Amino acid sequence: MKQTRAGLGYGIGAYLIWGAFPFYFGLIAMVSPLEVVPWRVGTSLIFCAILATFTKRWPQISAILRTPRLLGWFALSGILLYANWQIFVIGVMTGHVLETSLGYFINPLFTILIGVVVRKERLSRLQWTAVAIATVGVVIAGIAYGSFPWIAVGVALTFGLYGAVHKHVGEHVDGLTGLTVETLVTVPVGVVQMIIVAATAGLTAYTFGPGIMLLVLGSGIMTAVPLILFGESARRLPLSYLGFLQFLTPILGFLYGYLVMHEEVSVGRWIGFIAVWVALVLLITDMVIQLRRSPQAQLATGPIPLD
Repeated sequence: MKQTRAGLGYGIGAYLIWGAFPFYFGLIAMVSPLEVVPWRVGTSLIFCAILATFTKRWPQISAILRTPRLLGWFALSGILLYANWQIFVIGVMTGHVLETSLGYFINPLFTILIGVVVRKERLSRLQWTAVAIATVGVVIAGIAYGSFPWIAVGVALTFGLYGAVHKHVGEHVDGLTGLTVETLVTVPVGVVQMIIVAATAGLTAYTFGPGIMLLVLGSGIMTAVPLILFGESARRLPLSYLGFLQFLTPILGFLYGYLVMHEEVSVGRWIGFIAVWVALVLLITDMVIQLRRSPQAQLATGPIPLD
């Protein structure tokens, strides 16, 4: 029970911070999104390295780097994470906040599907009802969008697969160690991308003044903190619960796109948004019921596997 409650706390913290990302990256929208992500990767690695030094995580990190199988899995999750960052930043910084929000609405359904089909996780009847309602809402919102939402689909697929891979390989690896390895293996990708941007369009972040440059560099810390929290949450919760918690991020993104960016919201999108809220109410109700049960009852009937 303590592990489950801690997992929920870490997960809620991670997704609330991610929900603030559209506002943060909107502040640096004048910088090329292709330039922002390499800076984001580099500063994330520096931040993780400092934390790893203070918390004495380098032996664990070195052990993963010397194990080809583990390193391969973390390399895959790192590449998926890098791709997700790039698609998300492009969407937010080009004025497609609601489409990125739609992507994160779709993503939990994809995560839950992986949890049920691949990891054989069980859902309660109330959870299945929530999944059905949320699925209908997302489908209606997607149809109402009017054209194929490439950004939304890209965001959903990359982060859904990242969550599944990270869950598979990282259940016995703490969040900081896992993120440090993932960031370390993607730094070469960021360096190559930065070189290409410098050679073609030129680097511009520093030309907008020290304030913007600090925000660009700070994106690494903003990125690392929720990912560490996510890693700790993924160690303690099944994918099905992670999938439901992920609805927090797109709700905040939707509100930012609608209230701050004043993006147009059709009737179909409102239907999808309301349907997800209903699903969340059902989920919260189910979580309260499950957490009030005794550990023995959960082992016998509940859908939450205890670590």
